[in-house]
Amino acid sequence: MKSKLCDLNPAAKEKLPEHTQDKSGIGVHYVDAYIKPMNTKLEDGTAVRCKRRGLKITLTAGGKKGEGLMRRLDVSSDPVVMLDAALREAATAAGIGLTVEDGAMYIEI
Repeated sequence: MKSKLCDLNPAAKEKLPEHTQDKSGIGVHYVDAYIKPMNTKLEDGTAVRCKRRGLKITLTAGGKKGEGLMRRLDVSSDPVVMLDAALREAATAAGIGLTVEDGAMYIEI
């Protein structure tokens, strides 16, 4: 079942390293602003959590959990591309479908 997880945070783009004093190399301010709206409950009551700890992104939905890494050298130095790859990796590891369409994020458990 595919359901809407959250609207994308338009203010997250303002947190990219070129707009802030972020010297992390992975755009931690952008990543944190992007994943914050993902921490919610779905209409059916399933809790969804996404958090960053260092380079690791952890995605949990109900009883499913997956992790992905922000890979600067293997993927890209662009935080937008790195985060997208890390979220896809975490979703795949958890067996969850995660898509972005029309300014919103959708999840399929």
